[in-house]
Amino acid sequence: MSDRRFVLAFHPGRAEAVETAATIAGRLLAAGVIPVVLADDRAVLLEGREGLDAVEPYEPSDAPDVELIMTLGGDGTILRAAELQREIGAPLLGINLGHVGFLAEAEVADIDEVVERALRADYEVEQRLVLCVRVFRQDELLHQTWAINEAAVEKAGSGRMISTLLEIDGRPISSYGTDAVLLATPTGSTAYSFSAGGPIVWPIAEVLLLVPLGAHALFTRPLVVAPTSTMTVTIADDSTSAAVLWCDSRRSFELPPGTRVEATRDERPLRLARLTSAPFADRLVAKFHLPVEGFRRKRA
Repeated sequence: MSDRRFVLAFHPGRAEAVETAATIAGRLLAAGVIPVVLADDRAVLLEGREGLDAVEPYEPSDAPDVELIMTLGGDGTILRAAELQREIGAPLLGINLGHVGFLAEAEVADIDEVVERALRADYEVEQRLVLCVRVFRQDELLHQTWAINEAAVEKAGSGRMISTLLEIDGRPISSYGTDAVLLATPTGSTAYSFSAGGPIVWPIAEVLLLVPLGAHALFTRPLVVAPTSTMTVTIADDSTSAAVLWCDSRRSFELPPGTRVEATRDERPLRLARLTSAPFADRLVAKFHLPVEGFRRKRA
């Protein structure tokens, strides 16, 4: 057995994900690579299966030795695994078992080829912009986190809109009542931001997005700003509705009146393992089933 380690991240409640993870674990062991899974998931993976006892539970001390993180599921599983990626640093290779799976690099039908290429380290690593998100009350830092897709400043319940003030680089832009304001990355432009009417941005673009949702004002257009900018959403002192910050729909923090959320580019990017150099336009057409079948273009 070599010192190579691959983390397998999967949804323990989905039978297809567990079965596929077991198959990959067996292939890795046969190739001399140690599969590593979260401790809580290991029992699920080993249940009723033989030959997988060498699968190791993940410990933070393993981080420097992990070569690759392989995920099995949809974008939600990848976002969960990204929390590991922040700790480990190894690139993340997504295998789609979900519906859209914009972050996934491969489909489960191609699992044999994916495993072989992972074993040969036959992939390129692409870096994606990540948000650093901070919450302040005046000059006091209350909370700090990060987001791959978006930081959503939302009303906490089904009541009134939250009253917000928007700023870019310390300069006020507008103020209005709204259901939410999304601070998004190019990667997140096909997620919540897309549902809110934001633009689709090529993931390698160096920009940040601010997208209002259900805003009550004349000027409610999405904004695309520089990657060096600071996007700020302040909850007005007289806001009568409770607000909450959600990052990637996974991590939340309550926002009382008078608090402000600042989003900037994080110093640590998301590292994705890419198996193909296919253009993002092709992925966009495939994932959204866009009608291009009748299109023909003359080529030189």
